[in-house]
Amino acid sequence: MKRVRFTEEQIISVLKEHEACAKTADLARKHGVSEATLYNWKSKYSGMDVSEARRLTGC
Repeated sequence: MKRVRFTEEQIISVLKEHEACAKTADLARKHGVSEATLYNWKSKYSGMDVSEARRLTGC
């Protein structure tokens, strides 16, 4: 099965939903990722906007 890669914009929009008091389990199910993935994204991209995330990844 093909693996889906999320862009920085998509990751940050998911994290903004999480900051708006969405439950982690519901959010993970909605976007088709695990709760662990959400927490990893949060530790890596928390508090960033899209331009900062792009600078982090070098794109």
